[in-house]
Amino acid sequence: MRIIMDTKKQKNSQKTKKEVRHFPKSKPKVVVMGGGTGTFTVLSGLKHFPVDLTAIVTMADDGGSTGVLRDEFGVLPPGDLRQCLVALSDADLVIRKLFNHRYDRGGLKGHNFGNIFISTLEQVTGSLDKALDLAGEILHIRGRVVPVTLTKVELIAELNNGKIIHGESALSDYQLVSRFGIQKIYLKPKATANPKALLAIKEADLIIVGPGNLYASLIPNFLVSGVGAAFAQSKAKKVYVANLMNKNGHTDDFFVSDYVRALGGAIGKKNVFDAVIYNTKKPASALLRKYADEGESVSCGDECKKGEFELIGANLLADTLAKTAKKDLIYRTLIRHDPDKLANIIMKLLRK
Repeated sequence: MRIIMDTKKQKNSQKTKKEVRHFPKSKPKVVVMGGGTGTFTVLSGLKHFPVDLTAIVTMADDGGSTGVLRDEFGVLPPGDLRQCLVALSDADLVIRKLFNHRYDRGGLKGHNFGNIFISTLEQVTGSLDKALDLAGEILHIRGRVVPVTLTKVELIAELNNGKIIHGESALSDYQLVSRFGIQKIYLKPKATANPKALLAIKEADLIIVGPGNLYASLIPNFLVSGVGAAFAQSKAKKVYVANLMNKNGHTDDFFVSDYVRALGGAIGKKNVFDAVIYNTKKPASALLRKYADEGESVSCGDECKKGEFELIGANLLADTLAKTAKKDLIYRTLIRHDPDKLANIIMKLLRK
């Protein structure tokens, strides 16, 4: 195993975006798998490089505005898809703000305009795929956003104490997952993989998994029939980006190697990752105390250094604390990766 510590100071983000990168005439194909703010961060950094980007997004989300739209209109979950569209967008700032706008009063309180727009397009066109194509044109996105499945599914977790948790939102909110452990996690009904997702995985030069909520954003992608096998069989270089923080009640005391092991179990193959990127800069103690609900920071641990993958450690912390709107219906993590720092390391891996 090769261990790399990236100790060089990160370049100014504006310089990063203006640098000229030289690649073959055909752009390298990069797939990012996940959902939520972690995938948003990775896409936000990579879109400034000459790569062919595809985001493969979990369809298990049922919380907040997304959950209400699913329940009331029977649509597929738009929230994580909307975040990916905005991340890849080259549209004017006002358009990107419009798609992220949350209503703070009236019957639409807590709802997101982009979620409503995507769900309405799905109803008008009769297809989420068509809705995403149209939304992508409006937002001038650099890449594609692909749902991992078009099956309407529910995430179910069976704990070792016999408790059964229905829904991604309920699982995310349950604080005793670590204490009892998950015996089985699956989608109901059985989900059929989106052919576009399988093709993107097969043709990829590099596939990135994470960062993101292990049980809510990452593992659900591999619970879709055929996705784990396609991932394992792909000739792409496979990279896991470790979380900055453990999740209280879910991944307490997890090291980087614990996340890698859990993902390998969901994928159905051990030692499936070629490289693992993790953060070496611990957030300030005062910040950790203030946001103790987010859990402890994730460390590498000795076992991780024995893994069958290239281990890359670097300061990946964003310089500013993320903000969430008070009108948001769900809690979101506040300590996040810096998209430009992360993108630079990923691009170095792609060039090897």
